[in-house]
Amino acid sequence: MTVIIAGAGIGGLSLGLTLHEAGIHFHIVEAVEELKPLGVGINLQPHAVRELFELGLEMQLDEIGLRTKEVAYFSQQGGLIWSEPRGKGAGYRWPQYSIHRGELQFLLYRALIERCGPDVITTGAALAGWEEDAHGVVAHLVNRRTGKALPDLHGLILVGADGINSTLRAALYPDEGPAHWRGNMMWRGVTRAKSFLTGRTMAMAGTADRKFVCYPIQEFDDGDLRVNWIADLAKPADYQWNRQDWNREGHLHDFADHFAEWRFDWLDIPALIRDAEGIWEYPMVDRNPLPRWSHGRVTLLGDAAHAMYPIGSNGATQAILDGRVLVREMLKAGQTEAALQAYDDDRREAMNALVLANRGDGPDVVLDKVADRAPNGFGDISEVMSAAELAEIAGAYKKIAGFDVERLNARPGIMAL
Repeated sequence: MTVIIAGAGIGGLSLGLTLHEAGIHFHIVEAVEELKPLGVGINLQPHAVRELFELGLEMQLDEIGLRTKEVAYFSQQGGLIWSEPRGKGAGYRWPQYSIHRGELQFLLYRALIERCGPDVITTGAALAGWEEDAHGVVAHLVNRRTGKALPDLHGLILVGADGINSTLRAALYPDEGPAHWRGNMMWRGVTRAKSFLTGRTMAMAGTADRKFVCYPIQEFDDGDLRVNWIADLAKPADYQWNRQDWNREGHLHDFADHFAEWRFDWLDIPALIRDAEGIWEYPMVDRNPLPRWSHGRVTLLGDAAHAMYPIGSNGATQAILDGRVLVREMLKAGQTEAALQAYDDDRREAMNALVLANRGDGPDVVLDKVADRAPNGFGDISEVMSAAELAEIAGAYKKIAGFDVERLNARPGIMAL
């Protein structure tokens, strides 16, 4: 019998590739009728890149993404607070990638179809519910557009990889309610622009209440970059945020004026915003940590299990790691409740800590600490914060998120543990 995966996002697709690698039969059901490359840029950290390389996807990642060289933090006046190398430049054995989310999803989708054939995914089939019987799990499916019931799918295990608004999670925790909003809105866009800093830098400027993040996700033949950017603004409690739709159009008049003076010697942020190919609006939301993910023969994965604020570049990364750990435990204990519980025990506590760390702004907390001490800017960051304190903030987050360089380089791959 099969492993049923609800959701063909990055988590569900990478889980499918790992199940195929392990020789475990699976089937993915996806609510939308046609997959489309939604979203804008994301980053993949080295511990997830390692796992994708082990799945044989290094060449494909290099075709669609850029290897990140540096992360740099700046004050709202444009002064450099902290910078450090990333990926192999930081001593990792694997790179970090800045990449378009939709392109990554389609890379995984193409790889899955090439290796397994098209019949492993059914689109237009949303999970409507499930029940367990003596033989495993029966998933009830429905076409969300028409409301028509579809044939049931029988399997040994059901994995909810269906995102922050997971149907499976909502059934397990019916009293949870809507996602948790931190009070910030994000406007996201992509713009063709000249190279800045190293040409492969992920830059962050401002504070938690007004922050700008940008990094390149594509290089053109003439050296120009396709730059992904995010503008964050704090909003009042009564702001109408509760529409989580990556296709929701954003408007310049809602946020651009707040960054109108942010012209730095390393980047003209108003121009980057003005010249965007498109702008989308999205609330900064997460989900509260759960006491358990696995219930009998069903479990949660990725955003369905641990949706987190997009701080520290760990959302897609952790979904990929979830799938690798889950399959490893299935290889040890079979497609059983014991395997799901072992996966839960391995991942949940660490992910709950990461969700809370991101609520506390993760490594980006350095921006507010510096702004509190030097609200009008600074000449030299050493007058505001020591190098040791800066390094401690960056290092502490890496340990929480599981990509401390020494530990990652020293341990075997997940599937080898």
